[in-house]
Amino acid sequence: MVTYVLPLVVVQIREYLDPKGWAPFAEWFGLNAPAAAKVTTALVRLEQGNFSNAKAVGAGLYECRIDFGPGYRVYFGKDGGTLVILLGGGTKKRQNRDVQSALSYWKAYKHRKER
Repeated sequence: MVTYVLPLVVVQIREYLDPKGWAPFAEWFGLNAPAAAKVTTALVRLEQGNFSNAKAVGAGLYECRIDFGPGYRVYFGKDGGTLVILLGGGTKKRQNRDVQSALSYWKAYKHRKER
């Protein structure tokens, strides 16, 4: 019998803060307990390197889909291989608007990082 040991990828998750210290993800995260638990579980999976529920939506922005309630979404960018920047959240119904907001935060993050 052959045993394979897969390396554990540890991902750090950080929240995006605008220049004034406002965190769009924290603002959105005021969810009820069951929804907050589902989102937290999805974030733990991301920390473990499990991006199976995430898909690229363009320009380095990703969407983690959570199949619960109204179809929650968490938007993030990857800064290297082990750093995830949370940019916001939303639902399937507001997806287009939420993607545009998260994309603007991602662009601002990258711009500030370059300077």
